[in-house]
Amino acid sequence: MMIADRLNRISESETIAMAKLGRALKAEGKDIISLSFGEPDFFTPEHIKKAAIEAIKNNFTFYTPVAGIPDLKEAIKVKFERDNQLQYNTDQIVVSTGAKNSIINAVLALVNPGDEVIIPKPFWVSYADMVYLAEGKCVFLDTRVSADYKITPEQLEAAITPKTKLFMFSSPNNPSGMVYSADELRALADVFERHPHVYILSDEIYEHINFIGRHTSIATFGTLINRTVTVNGVSKAFSMTGWRIGYIGAPKAIAYACEKLQSQFTSGTNAIAQKAAIAALLGDMKPTRDMCASFMKRRNLCFDILKTIPDMKLNMPDGAFYLFPDVSAFYGKSYNGTTIRNSQELCMYLLNEVYVVTVAGSAFGNDDCIRFSYATSEDNLVKAMNRIKDALMKLS
Repeated sequence: MMIADRLNRISESETIAMAKLGRALKAEGKDIISLSFGEPDFFTPEHIKKAAIEAIKNNFTFYTPVAGIPDLKEAIKVKFERDNQLQYNTDQIVVSTGAKNSIINAVLALVNPGDEVIIPKPFWVSYADMVYLAEGKCVFLDTRVSADYKITPEQLEAAITPKTKLFMFSSPNNPSGMVYSADELRALADVFERHPHVYILSDEIYEHINFIGRHTSIATFGTLINRTVTVNGVSKAFSMTGWRIGYIGAPKAIAYACEKLQSQFTSGTNAIAQKAAIAALLGDMKPTRDMCASFMKRRNLCFDILKTIPDMKLNMPDGAFYLFPDVSAFYGKSYNGTTIRNSQELCMYLLNEVYVVTVAGSAFGNDDCIRFSYATSEDNLVKAMNRIKDALMKLS
């Protein structure tokens, strides 16, 4: 069977691949602890579920407008004004089947073959493959754990060329958990102001899982709202991963382009989930705050164990629910006939030796690291961290 050439430009999501391996071993009876998926382990809050049930009772089960139902778009408009100080009209908002759908819409709407897209490392697994699908060229910017995985304005300035079309980033970041401060974003915004041909995609899906205070959107600086696509959704902040609701606020021409593209793919997203999303965005935020506090406690628990491992380098993440330590000091070491040469081999070693599922840093653009998700119970995390420590201490 001859598969289309475009599929050769991309690979399967590494997080999904590792989760598959973990499930297969668990089915064999192994005591697997998975730290691979970026999914809160909390239930969707009751007031949100109630709104969905009411939608079903009211037979709100038909096709929806491609860009989202009017009352959800109005709720998103209120959310942007309330939380981000961003003024978007409802015709600048497009609701999609998850934030991933929102991002690929924007990439395909903006990137032509040969266009350059700047992506800081580490990056969420799908960014680069989305650019490759659009036949764009990725320009990666390296970062270090010692600098909290943040780029500098000088790096950004040096990377921009006449061919640069788009800059893609997330803050809070997946996989590193780093969060750009308002001052750091302002410094990057000053660079963008000097290069008006560059568009920005700001992935803010972890906005409310932030341990240092108020979130800042880069579109609030200068004139950047006129060329920024602000991406968000309900999956992380409201533990609604399976509801599949993402959205953008963008310049009207980009919003229309995304709507046009979506009309030929998914069309309008799930009617019942859209009603639930209204309750999430306009309802009680206490469950979100409580969840964030739990994640911070788990972060501290994991960090305190991992920092006792000799040669492991790690930063204290300020948001999301991941740790992304530099484990390159263990490369070249062996145990029981297995030699570790890269992040993928280290992840397989941890899976086979101590039954802990992690994700290789190479999937996020940094082969020196591996990612741990702490979106699981404290008991699981203590067991997993100690298993990881024991396995790494065996390497010599």
